[in-house]
Amino acid sequence: MDWPDAWSAMNPSFPDHFSGVAGRYADFRPHYPAELFDYLATLAPRDATVWDCAAGNGQATRGLAQRFAHVVATDASPEQIVAAPALPNAGFRVALAEESGLPDRSVALVTVAQALHWFDLPRFYAEVNRVLRPGGVLAVWAYGVNRVEGAAVDALVQEFYGGLLGPYWPPSRKLVETGYRTLPFHFTEIAAPVFTMEVRWTMAHLLGYFGTWSATSRYIKATGQNPLGALAEKLAPVWGDPTAPRRVTWPLTLRVGRVARDE
Repeated sequence: MDWPDAWSAMNPSFPDHFSGVAGRYADFRPHYPAELFDYLATLAPRDATVWDCAAGNGQATRGLAQRFAHVVATDASPEQIVAAPALPNAGFRVALAEESGLPDRSVALVTVAQALHWFDLPRFYAEVNRVLRPGGVLAVWAYGVNRVEGAAVDALVQEFYGGLLGPYWPPSRKLVETGYRTLPFHFTEIAAPVFTMEVRWTMAHLLGYFGTWSATSRYIKATGQNPLGALAEKLAPVWGDPTAPRRVTWPLTLRVGRVARDE
């Protein structure tokens, strides 16, 4: 049994959908907008320590490290941590969201990017309350279903997402689609802006992104077939020049809450 498998076996509550695609995840996932991190920088002092929980390969960690003195980035997947970049003021290590290993009251901001739906929420919220300083902030966000420029292209993409792969998404995916609005949030909530993620991708890059989806992995495991080849054949006639990029967008929803200040 290798290390990632051993970790999952020792921690059965951790649904590891991403260790097997860690390299592709780093290559093909969209990046968060700079405006998001500019907003987060208004929530805590610049000299503060930030905990980037479920950091994956460090997509959000990069933006946080540019705006805060120190970032502790944790993820339950060892392969994701190995794929993370070297940053002078960020430390990456393997840890569950519910068991960070951080000292009490040691961070001013906790961030969770596109991962809250995997957590044991009562235990995670207890951990957040333990590690945040008085008046500290939790910021969580999720991006929903992507849309692709061109009606014919987008129709095929939506059918692939909700039709072919629909049965292979975990039930928690609905929480992402609703921007975590239906989840309990045991903090004093702060009104937060809404952001849009936007990229321009070739057809190959879009297909690479679909290859990082947990539902794609589940489909392949269940059927023994990779659905991306058939999708590529359908997309080719309506995409046109496959090297010509198309606009891809996602709505990004943010929930922000503050813990109580000391009296």
